[in-house]
Amino acid sequence: MNNKKYILVSGLILGLFAIVGTTLVGITHQTTAEKIADNERLALLRKLNQILPSNKYDNDLLHTSINIDADNRLGQKKSSTVYIAKRQNKISAMIFSVIAPKGYSGEIKMLVGINIDGTLSGVRIVSHKETPGLGDAMETEKSDWVLSFSGKSLHSPKEKKWKVKRDGGVFDQFTGATITPRAVVQAVHLCLIYFDRHKKELLEQYDKQTKQLLPDNKTG
Repeated sequence: MNNKKYILVSGLILGLFAIVGTTLVGITHQTTAEKIADNERLALLRKLNQILPSNKYDNDLLHTSINIDADNRLGQKKSSTVYIAKRQNKISAMIFSVIAPKGYSGEIKMLVGINIDGTLSGVRIVSHKETPGLGDAMETEKSDWVLSFSGKSLHSPKEKKWKVKRDGGVFDQFTGATITPRAVVQAVHLCLIYFDRHKKELLEQYDKQTKQLLPDNKTG
């Protein structure tokens, strides 16, 4: 085989390997991306069900939501999702994506569930970078601290008591750590304020969105 044919054959083989390799990488990436997305949805649903047990709603919670604009009270710098819980076709609660920006080691992402009457149905931590052994006490796997929010509301306790005990409030701080629980308490309180100020708008937005999704009722 002369040099030109050798070079041509070698080039074709390398090109074939490149095509096969690229195809395999693409398939692997797509499969992995779908798997990751499925795992994230399942993890989110587990968190949502911890905040609001499945017997408290009868709709598809993951696919019943509205998008709201960024708001400092939610710690959001871009639009976020509010999950709408319904039972017997009536809204029973809303679950907000909230960020506490003042954690010891950075942002603390959480879900805050608020019943339609303004009481907290629950709070769960989604992710954080707090110091292991200190800040991670806000995780339900490590402590029941975060469960103390359930049943509380904007006016119970009173506004000046929405603090950790070291600051004169009613919420426990962690042994050796105050910044983390302080940040979470403040973020939950601000979310309650947001809900109180925007409840009517949120209900109207969901109602409008629902009507837009319904098929046209035309009569002939």
